[in-house]
Amino acid sequence: MTDKGALVGVEDQNLNTDADSAENENLAEQQAEVTESVEAPAQDGEAASGETGDINWQAKAEALADEVATLKDQAVRIQAEMQNLRRRAEMDVEKAHKFGVEKFAKELLPVIDSLEKTIEAEKESGNETGPLREGVEMTLSMLLGGIKKFQLEQVDPVGQPFDPALHEAMSMVDSPDAESNTVIAAMQKGYTLSGRLIRPAMVMVAK
Repeated sequence: MTDKGALVGVEDQNLNTDADSAENENLAEQQAEVTESVEAPAQDGEAASGETGDINWQAKAEALADEVATLKDQAVRIQAEMQNLRRRAEMDVEKAHKFGVEKFAKELLPVIDSLEKTIEAEKESGNETGPLREGVEMTLSMLLGGIKKFQLEQVDPVGQPFDPALHEAMSMVDSPDAESNTVIAAMQKGYTLSGRLIRPAMVMVAK
């Protein structure tokens, strides 16, 4: 009897142990399900956060690229403007060198006109070799030679075709000995400074 009771006690213990093991397994399974249900949303959130971060970095990179392109364009424009300003400054300096004496040259023209009229008056009076004429001619020659050094040149149009860019027609007269539209007389000679007209010649033109 004692042995049977012991066997029954052992069997009861084994049954209790199996029940406890089954219960522990059920608890472990439930815990695993809860853990999976909690971890799944977290993983989804991390994935979404990673994608959003990638999008933000891509947008920032594109914005920076646009900004760099804009700055490069501005730099190119500024450089072009600086080159234009430099060229304008060089042209202004060149013009100042060429035409800086224009005002002074215009003041000399009436003096030259007076010397030429004096010589013409001496010719008309028959003084071909008078000391006055010789002195005036020498003065005029020196003056014309001096102004040529500054690119101031005389326009003597007599015998040349009429050029409206250089000449100003005062009248047209009949002249059998001259071709039509030819300058037959100059009442006032013209002048150019470095190739630019500063005073047109006042002329008479043949019909």
